[in-house]
Amino acid sequence: MSVSTISDFRKKSRPFFTQEHLMFRDSLRKFLEKEAVPYFDQWEKDRLVPRSFWKKMGEQGFLCSWVDERYGGLGLDFGFAIILAEESIRIGYGLGGGHLHSSIVAPYIASYGTEEQKHKYLPGCINGDILTAIAMSEPGTGSNLAGLRTTAVKDGDEYIINGQKTFISNGIQSDLVVVACKTNPNANPPHKGVSLFLIEDGTPGFSRGRKLDKIGLDAQDTAELVFEDVRVPASNLLGEEGKGFTYLMSKLQQERLLVALGAQVAAEDMLSLTIDYVKEREAFGKKISEFQNTQFKLAEIATQVQIGRTFIDDLVVKYMQGQDVITEVSMAKYWITDMARKNAAECLQLHGGYGFMEEYKIARRYRDIAVAPIFGGTNEIMKVIIAKKLGLSG
Repeated sequence: MSVSTISDFRKKSRPFFTQEHLMFRDSLRKFLEKEAVPYFDQWEKDRLVPRSFWKKMGEQGFLCSWVDERYGGLGLDFGFAIILAEESIRIGYGLGGGHLHSSIVAPYIASYGTEEQKHKYLPGCINGDILTAIAMSEPGTGSNLAGLRTTAVKDGDEYIINGQKTFISNGIQSDLVVVACKTNPNANPPHKGVSLFLIEDGTPGFSRGRKLDKIGLDAQDTAELVFEDVRVPASNLLGEEGKGFTYLMSKLQQERLLVALGAQVAAEDMLSLTIDYVKEREAFGKKISEFQNTQFKLAEIATQVQIGRTFIDDLVVKYMQGQDVITEVSMAKYWITDMARKNAAECLQLHGGYGFMEEYKIARRYRDIAVAPIFGGTNEIMKVIIAKKLGLSG
């Protein structure tokens, strides 16, 4: 895989980065250049990032750096999660499993877990011994989390879990899964019947279904999960029974912010790749970059990408300050992912026939970005949230 010219976006520091952040970023970049870049094309073909890679990331201190020192973490701020997401996705979306584990799933344990659960699982999450996943989506239930069909029935000091999950990132290799279940099918409103459980790999009745074949994110393993009379002790309940939906909604803000950030990084990379290409490629006796159509297209894309970066950086600052940014996160997730997906087609077009060739990174970007407006809550759901915040719904 060829590495594109470092863009101006990559050279710039984020407004919330300190010298400590920059040192962490430099260290992570060197690690990825050595341990990921030379092998990423093969991982895409294998449709799996090897487990050994996540272990190396943990050993180097790149996973779950925000975790409190009591559990083996460094107690660092959200800016370090931003760095992990940005630098991983610059290599390729297929490396998203690491920041999913580190910045999206593990925080559920840190926020809602008991002291026993935190001491049991967080050290492994940090050093790479444990890779996590979160299981929300079901074959018949996507955005409507309150309509979950996977059940957890109390039986003495245990819960019996039955159901299926699908589209689960890290589903094949995960050692620990946070599973959303219905503990009270008769709850009114329905979302008050949702609870979260921690289920370990190897638990009887818990199995992996298909390793799903996607049109993009090839190296990111995505799977179906099956639960057949899975018995777990009541101590595996994460947080309080019936509050799972509230927990999910709370943590989805950070997930959606990271989804928007990933799309922003992809958009910046696609712009950089395309500028490099049109400056080198000739047609009709001159560089493609000299044609006015090319100049206008890239001027439009560069403007949109800059707007996205300004928006997301400001939003990260507000989020780190603890401000209520639900509306803005929904706006960023919808607008930036849509922008990136639209501009992927424009950038591929400017590559001409070579854009359709797998040897060019733009082809991978074009495939991978298609899912960004879908996962983490579809962009249609983002617009519903925005409309509600504007007072437009009854």
